[in-house]
Amino acid sequence: MKVYKKSLTKAILLILEKTVDGYVRVEDFAYHHYRYHYGYPELRKSSLAQALKRLREGGLIEEVKLRDNIIIKLTEEGRDLISDPFEEREWDGKWRIVVFDIPEQQRIIRNLFRRNLKKWGFKHLQKSVWISKRNVFDKLNSYIKDLAIEKWVIVIEANKLTANIFNQ
Repeated sequence: MKVYKKSLTKAILLILEKTVDGYVRVEDFAYHHYRYHYGYPELRKSSLAQALKRLREGGLIEEVKLRDNIIIKLTEEGRDLISDPFEEREWDGKWRIVVFDIPEQQRIIRNLFRRNLKKWGFKHLQKSVWISKRNVFDKLNSYIKDLAIEKWVIVIEANKLTANIFNQ
């Protein structure tokens, strides 16, 4: 299921991820949604019902009856969809080095790619050379293919470096 960046379904998934217990009462969310998320000042019940139906049919949430309340909670698939694909894990001892030379005509994509490298914890080593300790080789290659920039980008996985740039 595709979830768009600025959609009610995305907001619902993010709200469920951030809740302390991992679930929220449907009734509470329908009438007091502003407690959970800013940006949807008017929420029609029909819009909420449609969004919840799409999420349930997509296997991203489940509704559970708890005492006299119906609650919604994220499924594992829903949690995987909104979690950071590059989240921190224990270092496996390998370095990931990204070297790119994306042409000026592709400036928007180049800037997006660079911004995401920063967001995902890559450090700038030299012009168009970035490095990370995160185990992101396969996911990064998939992202590069999605952007259709594989002919301008090289991803290297290395065991050793001559210097530890993260301690500078």
